[in-house]
Amino acid sequence: MFAALTGLGLSTAAGLNAYIPLLLVGVLARVTDAVRLPHEYAWLSDTWVLAIIAVLLVAEFVLDKVPVVDHVNDLIQTAVRPASGGVVFSATAAAAKLDNSAWMADHPAVGWMLGIAVALAVHLLKAGTRPVINATTAGVGAPVVSMVEDVGSVGMSLIAIFLPVLVVVALAVLAFVAWRMLRRVRRFREARRARAASPPV
Repeated sequence: MFAALTGLGLSTAAGLNAYIPLLLVGVLARVTDAVRLPHEYAWLSDTWVLAIIAVLLVAEFVLDKVPVVDHVNDLIQTAVRPASGGVVFSATAAAAKLDNSAWMADHPAVGWMLGIAVALAVHLLKAGTRPVINATTAGVGAPVVSMVEDVGSVGMSLIAIFLPVLVVVALAVLAFVAWRMLRRVRRFREARRARAASPPV
């Protein structure tokens, strides 16, 4: 149960930022006992892999805060973030084998599929709302929202690893925020259609 919550939290974090949960899992697995990666996922704690992830994280951190560029980055990340979600969730599912979780051991593909689906859903929400935020704030909101997303990804990753029971609460908060954002997007699109349909004065 806790393994599933950890995977769910990490894949949600990956939907916000692909590299934060990967880097945290890899570093913690390398220097602490908080994360125990099975042999098939040992590469995630390799020095060179962590260095590459860190470089990609810096690039993502910068690009995601520039209006218009952030949209292009989101298009690229449509493949990267779900893949990251699949890795961190399946690594958690594989780690559950160390705890003799028979169900996880018998269904190894479940972690991948759930991780990809969750990260993709969060990514699509992020990518769909960002253009509206940029348009309604003249681009000023991009770095602010991006920073909030990064902090959220770090927070969700740490909760998933150290306090997985709170993942449900964190997801409830995220769902509420997503609902508010979707309402804002809907109102923006309705207003834009109304302006387009109104005759010129």
